[in-house]
Amino acid sequence: MKLKLILPALILLFASNFLYAQEDSLVISTVPEPIVEEKLDYKPYDPLAPARAAFYSAVLPGLGQAYNGKYWKIPLVYAGLGVGIYFYLDNDKEYDRYRSVYKRRLAGFTDDEFTRPDGTQRITNDGLIRAQRFFQRNKELSLLITAGIYALNIIDANVTAHLQQFNVNEDLSFRPAVNFDRYTGKTEYGLSLNYNF
Repeated sequence: MKLKLILPALILLFASNFLYAQEDSLVISTVPEPIVEEKLDYKPYDPLAPARAAFYSAVLPGLGQAYNGKYWKIPLVYAGLGVGIYFYLDNDKEYDRYRSVYKRRLAGFTDDEFTRPDGTQRITNDGLIRAQRFFQRNKELSLLITAGIYALNIIDANVTAHLQQFNVNEDLSFRPAVNFDRYTGKTEYGLSLNYNF
C-alpha cells in the first residue's frame, strides 16, 4: 500500500519539475541586462587630430610632435633644419666670396686673395667660374634638403597622430554564438567573428 502511494507522488513530483523546466525555458525575460562600462585604455577617436598636428608642425616645426607627445623627435627636427640652414648659409658665403673676386678681376683689379704677391694667380678666372657654379649648386641643394626636412616634419606629425588612434588591443575573438529569437521562441545557432573597435 505504501508503494502505491509513493509511486504516484514520485511521478507527480518529476512531472511538475519537467513541466516547470519546459515552461521556464520559454519565458521571455524583460529585465534589462546591467550596463557594464568598459574602461578604455586608449583615447577616443578624434578625426581632426592628424590635421591639427600637421597644422601645428607647419606653423612651428616640432610643435606637432609636441602635440602628439613625441618630445624626443623635436631635437631631431631642429637638428635637421639647422644643418640644412647652416650648409645653405656657408655655401652662400663661399659663392659670394668667389663671385666678388671674379667681379673684381673683370673690373681690372689684381689684388684679390687668390693672387700671389708676385702677380700670379692661384685660381684662374675659369676656376672662379667653376667654383661659383659648384657653390651655387650646393646652395640650391641645401635649400631643397631643408625644405624636404620641413615637409617631413609635417608628414611625421600627421602620420603619428593617425597611428596613435589605431586600436591594437587583444580583444579580437572567434566564438560560437547562440541567438534566441524572442518572437518565435526558437534558438538559432551559428558562428560569429567579433571585432571590438
